[in-house]
Amino acid sequence: MTQDPYAALPPPPPPQMYETPPPRGLAIAALVTGIAALVLGFIPIFGLLLGIAAIVLGIIALRKAQSKGMSWAGIVTGALGALTSILFTVLGFVILEEIRESVPLSPPTVSATPETASPTPTETPTPTPSPTETATSPEPAEEPTTDEPTEDEETGTTSQQNALDSAEQYIRYMAFSRSGLIDQLEFEGYSNTDATWAVDNLSVDWNEQAAKSAESYLDFMSFSRSELIDQLVFEGFTQSQAEYGVDQAGL
Repeated sequence: MTQDPYAALPPPPPPQMYETPPPRGLAIAALVTGIAALVLGFIPIFGLLLGIAAIVLGIIALRKAQSKGMSWAGIVTGALGALTSILFTVLGFVILEEIRESVPLSPPTVSATPETASPTPTETPTPTPSPTETATSPEPAEEPTTDEPTEDEETGTTSQQNALDSAEQYIRYMAFSRSGLIDQLEFEGYSNTDATWAVDNLSVDWNEQAAKSAESYLDFMSFSRSELIDQLVFEGFTQSQAEYGVDQAGL
């Protein structure tokens, strides 16, 4: 009886099964987004949005059984980035509010033209009368005074005319209140009398100046009606002028 040569051979081993690694796309995206949120957290709002996106991606990656390490790292870095962005946003609003309350806004000033020095009149020395002339010369009779204004009071002195020219140049380029324009002329070196005379002799509508000033403020910053009225009153306009200016500006 012959023996089968293949009967003693062992059976072949079963095929090996290779496990495919789990996907890690969402976990990697969460980690990258979290790191970006942490680095850019000093940018208001933007860092907050990146942090929220990293947290959401990390939670989804955990639910899909992806890499726990990367997922949790994305969640943690995203939360830190969002918190940093919130802190910087709040800090920025606080600083801006303090600057706005501490520094009152004022329209930019225009450089004034240099004041022309008025010539100083020289006094002519009068001859000293002799004792004989003093004894014999009659005393001059006092002339009656009249209440009519003199020519200097109507046309103003040289310094007052210079102040009037400066006031006209200021009004031509920007808006002023009456008291604000007087203060500006005094700042340029004119006396209060000359500055007041110049402003009172201007042909100007203060209501219109209040309207121009209100429009210039709104061109640079947002105001409520009451805030803009208070700002105009602070600049020297009366309450009625400030309300008229704000009405003309559309508030």
